[in-house]
Amino acid sequence: MENQTIVSYFLLLEFSKDRHLQLLHFFLFFILYLATTATNLLIISAIAFDHRLHTPMYFFLVNLAVQDLGIVSVTVPKSMINSLMDTRYISYFGCFAQVLIFASLETSDYFLLTVMAYDRYVAICQPLHYEMVMNWKACTKIVILMWVISLIYGMLHTAGTFSTPFCSSVINQFFCEIPHLLKLSCFGFNLIEIGFLVASVIVTIGCFVFITVSYTMIFKAVLKIPSVKGRQKTFSTCLPHLTVFSMFWVTVCLAYLKPPSNTQSYLDFIQTALYSLLPPLFNPIIYSIRNKNIKSAVSKLWTFL
Repeated sequence: MENQTIVSYFLLLEFSKDRHLQLLHFFLFFILYLATTATNLLIISAIAFDHRLHTPMYFFLVNLAVQDLGIVSVTVPKSMINSLMDTRYISYFGCFAQVLIFASLETSDYFLLTVMAYDRYVAICQPLHYEMVMNWKACTKIVILMWVISLIYGMLHTAGTFSTPFCSSVINQFFCEIPHLLKLSCFGFNLIEIGFLVASVIVTIGCFVFITVSYTMIFKAVLKIPSVKGRQKTFSTCLPHLTVFSMFWVTVCLAYLKPPSNTQSYLDFIQTALYSLLPPLFNPIIYSIRNKNIKSAVSKLWTFL
């Protein structure tokens, strides 16, 4: 076991010692952050200003866009600043805040995708009860409960991660990611964090099963629709969510099923970037590609601007 030390700051992943490559990293992340921010803000604004989109499905979509904005805003700017300033430094409190906010937002993202699957299930399998089940009061309570549970989970998960001393301050990732922080612990996994990890796995599998069952019921209901055009139109309302969920699930599995490397690894960086940066960028694009209502709202908003 390494000697226990008091860590007051952390050193994030250094992409290169070459100044030109550091600036290249800054501009690439800047473009990525700008594109992600612009697309999500556009979706939020379009839905907010078009009364036709004031329905539960688009209400959940606004919350998804807010969460995606938070995810990139808590990770990308710090990495950009470090590259621009030629440093790797992040304070202990800054790292703590990153873990807390990122864990809470990623959790709420997953919960929201689960709720959106239920929304599609009720809309397609129980259309006559949709307005009664997914009314504004119920949707508001669901979203508030989702945010509160996610925040509590993030707080407990963060407390478990930082409850033991660290024997190193070098994080081989561009932001403070929990698996890499646990690698730095002097005593490995503690009982508190193991408990949270087990609970996380159970909840994750539970949500996955719920979404799978929901879509199984949806597919059965769609197949009962007599006309091909009707089946295609009904299923098209589920396709964006199914695509977003699949992208989220696949990228998270790629990142977390493989244990983090003890040394600097660009493979770890790519896998983390896939689940933390690409979904926030592509989620609003996926929901806009085949949605005529959003396209119309965006066009009106663009004309107004």
